[in-house]
Amino acid sequence: MKKQIVTTSRSLTEETEDKLNEQIDMEGKSSAYYLSMASWCETMGYSNAAQFLYRHAEEERQHMLKIFGYVNDAGGHALQPEITGIRHKFDSLREVFELILEHEVEVTKSINTIVDHCFQIKDFTTFNFLQWFVTEQREEETLARRAVELFVIIGEEGVGLWTIDQEIGNLDSFATGTGPNTTGAI
Repeated sequence: MKKQIVTTSRSLTEETEDKLNEQIDMEGKSSAYYLSMASWCETMGYSNAAQFLYRHAEEERQHMLKIFGYVNDAGGHALQPEITGIRHKFDSLREVFELILEHEVEVTKSINTIVDHCFQIKDFTTFNFLQWFVTEQREEETLARRAVELFVIIGEEGVGLWTIDQEIGNLDSFATGTGPNTTGAI
C-alpha cells in the first residue's frame, strides 16, 4: 500500500527533524538511565533518592514525548529510540549524582546546539518550541548540582549518607521554590 500524504508541504527541515530525533533518543535514554539509577538506589536503601529518580525518569520520558509530538505535528516522523547499554550498578550514591550532573550538562549542550541550528536557519517556530527545554535544562542542571553539593556540605561519614538521602527528597521543592530557604530564583 502506498503511503498517503495529506500535506506535502512543511517548514520543518529534514536536518532539524534529524536533530530533534537525536534529542528524542537522548531524552529516552535519560529516562532509562534514571530509572536504572532509581532501582539501584532503592536496592541500596536510599529510598528518597530512589523516589526522586523515579519521578525524574518519568519527567525525562515526558520530555521525549513532548518532542515526539512536536516532530509529528510539524509534518516529520518522530522515531522511537532504541535504548541499550544502560548501566545498572554504581559504586556509590555520590557517583550516581555526579553522573547525573555530567549527563544534564550534555543534554543542555545538545539542546543549545539544536536551538542554535534553528536560529541559523530561521526556523523560529522550532526555536520557540525549544525555549521551554532551555529553561527546563537550567532547572535540571541546578538540581543535579545541588545534589552533588550535598555530599560536600554534609559529608558521607556517620549519618551523612542518611542525611543526604533525606535532603535529596527535598530537592524538588527547592527547584520549584516551594521548600524552606528557597527563593524560587532558578
